[in-house]
Amino acid sequence: MTLVDTNVLLDLVTNDPIWADWSVAQLETASLAGPLLINDVIYAELAVRYGRIEDLNAFVETAGLELAPLPRAALFLAGKAFVHYRRAGGSRTGVLPDFFIGAQAAVEKLSLLTRDVGRYRTYFPTVELITPDF
Repeated sequence: MTLVDTNVLLDLVTNDPIWADWSVAQLETASLAGPLLINDVIYAELAVRYGRIEDLNAFVETAGLELAPLPRAALFLAGKAFVHYRRAGGSRTGVLPDFFIGAQAAVEKLSLLTRDVGRYRTYFPTVELITPDF
């Protein structure tokens, strides 16, 4: 099972000229290994690009994505990772979406398909990341 970060899905939605091909190929490869998952946070981030819930739901279905709610253990870990972030000098004051996403991947031992590597590697080092070669 693979948790798919918002940035990868937005590459498809926007037909990003740089990243769409990479993201499509990675989604196809990951789908062969098991279900492609999104959580509540990823769903909410995708909603920014849609005017109607029906259109977002159609994209989720067409892309073969399954909604995996955040478990309580992931919510707790996200809060602890955020504390670590703030103590390390992080300036944002709210729990960032990446902490929810990374925590779920860590708690449920999911691979994470993403183009954002820095924060995940720093705060969730046990998560297997599927990323471009930077």
